[in-house]
Parts: sequence; structure tokens; C-alpha cells
Amino acid sequence: MNYGRTFKQRGGLMKLKLIIAIFFFLLVISNARAGFDEGITAYQLRDYPAALKEFKSLAENGDAHAQFYLGIIYMEGTGTAKDYAQAVSWFRRAADQGFDDAQFNMGVMYEKGHGVPKDSAEAVKWYRRAADQGNASAQENLGLMIANGWGVSKNDAEAVKWYRMAAEQGNASAQNNLGLMYMNGAGVAKDYTEAVKWYRAAAIQRHARAQHNLGVMYANGWGVGKNDAEAVKWYRLAAEQGEAIAQHNLGIAYEEGTGVAKNEAEAAKWYRGAADQGLAVAQNNLGTMYDRGQGVAMNAVEAARWFRLAADQGNALAQANLGRMYAIGRGVTKDNIEAEKWMRRAADQGYADAQYMLGGMYAVGMGVPMDMAEAGR
Repeated sequence: MNYGRTFKQRGGLMKLKLIIAIFFFLLVISNARAGFDEGITAYQLRDYPAALKEFKSLAENGDAHAQFYLGIIYMEGTGTAKDYAQAVSWFRRAADQGFDDAQFNMGVMYEKGHGVPKDSAEAVKWYRRAADQGNASAQENLGLMIANGWGVSKNDAEAVKWYRMAAEQGNASAQNNLGLMYMNGAGVAKDYTEAVKWYRAAAIQRHARAQHNLGVMYANGWGVGKNDAEAVKWYRLAAEQGEAIAQHNLGIAYEEGTGVAKNEAEAAKWYRGAADQGLAVAQNNLGTMYDRGQGVAMNAVEAARWFRLAADQGNALAQANLGRMYAIGRGVTKDNIEAEKWMRRAADQGYADAQYMLGGMYAVGMGVPMDMAEAGR
């Protein structure tokens, strides 16, 4: 009988201890949750020093979410000096606990070489870990690495698999890339209708490159009825977001009056937008507008400047145009040697007009020794 009473007393004491332990455990969790919420609130209010303080305390005690946000703070340099190495350190701790967003960020850091030596294979490893957990951004980036053979064997079919997983979660970049794979028949049978479907899914999410690509499909009648006005609509949406190739294509539409009323001033405006971003074909086109005085005041010096910028990037038409400017001394000092140099660069790329001009230069000995055999070549 005494043993029974003793057993009951001990059992009651154990239950009491268990209840107390659970209480304190829940209290710790509650306090941690409160601290994390305070950190998030401070971060959203841009009170970065307060956010740093809250997150650091929790992160040092192993909270994966706090470790992740602390990594973000160090990565962005908000509330403290930017420190990629510290960011990687905290991302790694969270990633090692299986936190998929931290695993994704580890992939980004390795891909870009931020805080760690650049290592595409290591980037792939971390992207795959996050992707396997369903992280759409990681799935999209993993597809991109595989499609390009960065850190892993190139495999278009495998890239399509990951793009599709991310695309079906609504990831706009993946939707655009999946459209591109269908358009080119890479890793999947070529299917313009499917390409249009995925471009449109991304385009309505305001993905600028997808908007441009959808415009291309309408302009060519690929997978959809040819519709120049609709093409212009999508080019414009992308161009207004700063997509350089869309700005260039919108410039062409205005210059030619395709899908929109012809307007050379608008054409020059959009060419300039793309040219200022370094798009060589737009720089050449803007140079042509200045050379001819279309949509802008005629200015041979400005024309030569834009031709040179494009020519330096290897644009064959711009190289030929710059060679022509040197040959006739338009916008630059006449210089037959420079003319021959630029014509040759264009000719070497197979540009027929430049080959013809270069032949003419050899025929008369302009900037080169006269050589009828070379002229006839």
C-alpha cells in the first residue's frame, strides 16, 4: 500500500514537471515568435538596426527564419555594412536546417561569387536542394543552369522539366523560358502554340521579356494569327519597362509604320532608349536616323558616334557604315586606312555590301595597295 502511494506521488510530480517543461517550452517559442515578428515589423518599417538586433539574437539561438533574414540584411547592407561573407554564413546555417529560401540564396551566392568563390557546380547543388522542396525560384534557376551547362551537363529535356515545375507554380521567368524552349524546339518538340501559351502566362504578369517575345509571335504569326497591332501592343508594354530589344522593335514598327502610324520621331526615341542600354543594332539604327535626318536633326558627327559604339560591339552593318563615313569624310576626318579597317571587319562577317565596297577599295587602291586579284575575290 505504501508503494502504491509513493508511485502515485512520484507520478504526480513527473506530470507536474512535464507540464512545467511544456509551459516553459511554449513560453520560449512564444517569446521567440514575438521577437521574430518584431524583427519583421522593424524590417518592414525600415528600422534596420532594430531588425538586425532582433534577428541576430534569434539567429544565434538557431532560428532558421531569423538566420535567413539576418543573411538578407548583411547581403543588402541594410542597418549594417554590406558583408557578403556574413550573409553566406547565415544563409548556410539556415540552409543546413533545410530552409529552402536559404538554400536558394546559397545557390545565388555561389553562382555570382558573392561571399564565396564563384562555383557553378556548388550553385547547382544548392538550387537542386531547394528545387526538390518545391521552391519555384530554385526550380527556374536550376533549369537555367542545366539549359546552359553551367556547373552541370547541358540537358535541354531536364531543363524543360524544371522550367515546367516552376512555370506551373506561376513563376513568370520559368514560364518565359519554357515558352522559349517550345519556340526553339529545345528539349521538347517545337510547338509555337505552346510557346505562345507560356509567353502569355508570363506576359500578363508583366514579365518584360515575355511581353516582347509574345510580340514577336504576333509579328510573325507563329502559334497565333499574325497581327502587327497586337505585336506593337506587347512591344510597347515591354519597352515601357525598359526592355531594350522591345524598344528597338517598337522603333522599327514606328519607322516602317507597321502596326502603328509611321512616326520617325517616335522611332528615333525608342531606338535611343535601346541604344542607351548598349543594344548594338539600335545604336546602328539611331546612327542611321542621324545620318539621314529622320526623326532627328541631321548630324553626321552624332551618326558616326553611334555607328562606332555599335561597330565596337561587332555589329557588321555599323562597321560598314563607319567605314563609309571614313571613306567620304562624313562626321569624321576622311581616312582611307580607317575606312578599309572597318569595311574589312564587316566583310569578314559575311556582310555582302561591305565585301563589295572592300573590293572596290582594292580596285582603286583606296587605303590599301591596288590589287585587282583581291578586288575580284
